[in-house]
Amino acid sequence: METITLVLVMFVGVIVSSTLIRMLPVPLPLPLMQIAIGAAIGMIGNWRLDLDPEVFFLLFLPPLLFLDGWRIPKEGLLRDKGMILALALGLVFITVLGVGYFIHLLIPSMPMPVAFALAAVISPTDPVAVSAIAARVPVPKRLMHILEGESLLNDASGLVCLRFAIAATLTGSFVLSEATLSFIMLALGGIAIGVLVTWVITRIKSWTSRRFGEETGAQILISLLIPFVAYLFAEHLHFSGILAAVAAGISMSYTELSGRALAVTRMRRTAVWDTLQFSLNGLIFVLLGEQLPGIVAGASQVVRDTGHHEPIWLLLYVVVINLALGALRFCWVWLSIRFSIYRRRADAPRSLWRVAAVMTVAGARGTITLAGVLTLPLLMNDGTPFPARDLAILLAAGVIIVSLVVASIGMPLLLKGGLDVPAEPGHQAEIDRARDIAARAAIRAIEQAQHQMSEGRADADRYIEAAGRIADLYRYRIDTRARPDEEGARENASREEEIERQLRLAGLRAERDEFFRLLRHKRLGEEQARKLIREVDLLETQQTG
Repeated sequence: METITLVLVMFVGVIVSSTLIRMLPVPLPLPLMQIAIGAAIGMIGNWRLDLDPEVFFLLFLPPLLFLDGWRIPKEGLLRDKGMILALALGLVFITVLGVGYFIHLLIPSMPMPVAFALAAVISPTDPVAVSAIAARVPVPKRLMHILEGESLLNDASGLVCLRFAIAATLTGSFVLSEATLSFIMLALGGIAIGVLVTWVITRIKSWTSRRFGEETGAQILISLLIPFVAYLFAEHLHFSGILAAVAAGISMSYTELSGRALAVTRMRRTAVWDTLQFSLNGLIFVLLGEQLPGIVAGASQVVRDTGHHEPIWLLLYVVVINLALGALRFCWVWLSIRFSIYRRRADAPRSLWRVAAVMTVAGARGTITLAGVLTLPLLMNDGTPFPARDLAILLAAGVIIVSLVVASIGMPLLLKGGLDVPAEPGHQAEIDRARDIAARAAIRAIEQAQHQMSEGRADADRYIEAAGRIADLYRYRIDTRARPDEEGARENASREEEIERQLRLAGLRAERDEFFRLLRHKRLGEEQARKLIREVDLLETQQTG
């Protein structure tokens, strides 16, 4: 009962952190606020939540990785695949080897495999935290897409490296050639299982919906279960459940292209997943804060074992590790950009060092780092405590906090005045063309439906008039769309659409206010009011989405 109460209190902490962050006059990373609230919960209530690493890994990572794979723009991944792979794979492996060896030299009491495990877990980046930090600063979209793609792939590569490091710690042996072959098998098997699970489940779901109808709640529940099924199935067959969850998410985005799901299902499912993502991300950081007092105590003992007696050495370790990570990332990004420029024979950005500095500062650590480090085993195979576990967790937490602080300060400074980054290709012409094609298809469908509905009816003129009114709206959209030979017509059409959108929003909000007024004065039933208000909400979401 106490555990359930503590978890509920932590969820309240997530809500409070979201409110407090909006009240602050200056931008502050939300994860830092959540860590502070978690620490306050831990110290005030003197509560400690005992974590089973395997259960923690299962509950938090599959849905988060699945959602990242589902929602990330695939065209951005393919366009900048070279840069993304260099950061997500090359940089991760260099970080594990270089920073891992450096950590062992810095802290000799931390065994080499544990140092490699710590380096593996601090290698993944978290663009969600960076986008929250840079909410008031214009971040080039192409840069954000690269960071998102890097994060999606380096989550998987970093956590797979963590798995090997933990295995080396538990068994005391590590052979590079065997590990390389095992990595390839784990990766290929995990990806194949993730794709297969999503394909099979969505096929069964589509067949059932066509034959017996679609239940929105069931469809949402299926989407929630897919990452867990993929993860557990892959782990049961001794493949990478992490990559299975990522592959399942990417596959989900392609299976959804059929558009067979009901509109209400898609809207409600999006709301559920947004809530789940917000809750899990927030809960992880609040949980870190709650665990911090105990972690600091355990880590201090490890530091004393190294011959140091002052807690300041913990802070020094965190700062030095962050500097090593930053220096390595800056050099790797700079070299990757130079290589890309040389290969494409393109012109280098006027401020290459600033682009590299922004991408270095943007490499803040977050949810995946924390979730991964908390999965370090509690005990070795012989029953003894896992060496330097508390110290590894504390150093990882310190890296997260320092990297978030550096990003919150450095990103606005480095992005001031803009950044010389190649712009993403414009999509407005593509959007306009798609709208025209869709409008013409809609007119044809309306005319066909009108003929079918009015055939043989005495009041056929009503159907003709109604179809004419609706088709006129689509014809107006086509007529006001800019043509290539009309200079300035495109801008005029866009401006007219924006004016029309603002007027529609004003009307919709007035409608909703009136529904609420009628409900308050008992002139409209609650069930009827809820239905009408939902209709207005859906239309407003369409206009503002």
